[in-house]
Amino acid sequence: MIKEDADTICAIATATGRGGIGIVRLSGPEALAIGQRITGLTLQPRLATFVDMMSSNCELIDSGIALYFKAPHSFTGENVVELQGHGGPQVLQSLLEQCIARGARLAAPGEFTERAFLNGKIDLLQAEAIADLIDASSAQAARSAMRTLKGVFSEKIHQLVEDITRIRVNVETAIDFTDEDIDIMTDTGVAEAMETASQRLTDVFEAAHQGLVVKDGITVVLVGAPNAGKSSLLNALAGTDTAIVTDIPGTTRDVIRQEINLNGLPVHIIDTAGMRDSEDVVEREGVKRAVTALDEADLILLVADSAVYSDQEPGPVLQTLFAGKYGDTAIDEATHLTELAQLLNRVCVVYNKIDLTECHEPGVSSTHYQDHVLKLFRLSAKTRTGLDDLRDHLSELAGYQSSGEGNFSARERHLTALSNAQESLESAISGVCEHLPLELVAEDLRRVQTFLGAITGEVSSDDLLGEIFSNFCIGK
Repeated sequence: MIKEDADTICAIATATGRGGIGIVRLSGPEALAIGQRITGLTLQPRLATFVDMMSSNCELIDSGIALYFKAPHSFTGENVVELQGHGGPQVLQSLLEQCIARGARLAAPGEFTERAFLNGKIDLLQAEAIADLIDASSAQAARSAMRTLKGVFSEKIHQLVEDITRIRVNVETAIDFTDEDIDIMTDTGVAEAMETASQRLTDVFEAAHQGLVVKDGITVVLVGAPNAGKSSLLNALAGTDTAIVTDIPGTTRDVIRQEINLNGLPVHIIDTAGMRDSEDVVEREGVKRAVTALDEADLILLVADSAVYSDQEPGPVLQTLFAGKYGDTAIDEATHLTELAQLLNRVCVVYNKIDLTECHEPGVSSTHYQDHVLKLFRLSAKTRTGLDDLRDHLSELAGYQSSGEGNFSARERHLTALSNAQESLESAISGVCEHLPLELVAEDLRRVQTFLGAITGEVSSDDLLGEIFSNFCIGK
């Protein structure tokens, strides 16, 4: 519902810096009046009008286009005016100041989109998709965000809600008519309908997970001893000479971050200083930062020199990692059993520089270390031999499918809500199978609807909305 007494907000809607065109946007009950005072003209809805934009003391600020979108037929659902002029920072700032001087206030981050949501122009999924579209780091991520913005994800959620609603009606009816001789639960096919809804929910979860992978990608940290070839591997994966490569140990002394694109999958690679004891203060700080970077990693690539370490026994290579993290080459692994388990679950060992060994053949294998299965890669970052195997593993690890044209963008909160909905639905199905009181089944189904409603914003808290929209840029 449009709030007639809402503030009129304004902001620069184009990116910071110089540009051919810059836009100042107004939204709210006084947007038209302020726009007309600045232009000195009566603006007609959806008619681009060439105007002079004047200050309050009748000085010319700029000449350009004014557009008026009459409520409710606008992005926010309110009266919206856009003043489009030259994209110089000073010109736009002067226009913004004139809007504020005439009664508007500066918009908060994401406030235009928040008003669109509150006024029923878009749901919460579509609102988040706007931010995802702006932040898209690949063409596929942009396509997925656009599909969510166009309502593809929302339609799937609404369909699930309709399915659950029909099931709830039958369950509530069965509760009301428990004394009847007919078995309403059986006759209406409630159990079968629940199973069908569960499968649809699973399908939506898998598509949403794929959308999250496309949006966020994975973070890969390169660690290992000095001169293992970590920086060379970074350059090989990135396809550019991002990191300095020399034969001198300790060349990399700080964390280097690089984002690459693997057929649409964003991969955030972090190269780190070689793990070793050093008297050099700067190098010790680099090792410290390398250890800190491990906590960010979805995957840790432990890089080793094939000429130094045998790929038949990963223990000595892993000790390099343990010593760097725990500061003791003779670490008692049992002392850090839980931490080590979490660490090893994210580790792959990369035996680099096979071009300098007698066996030049690349390959992928697996080995057991304690109770963990470790992936081992033999490759040469210098000659790029075996690099495709590693790229394929990164995609496989992320659960990424490059042909997923039907995907939509999603966020971690969506997956959490879908998972909770699936758990409640499975509880309802078990309740029917075990002939539990139907009141318990009905409560589980109500929880399913609540979790699904939180995704689109039909059920939402002010704290959630504040967190979502605060991450938008001002002017959107």
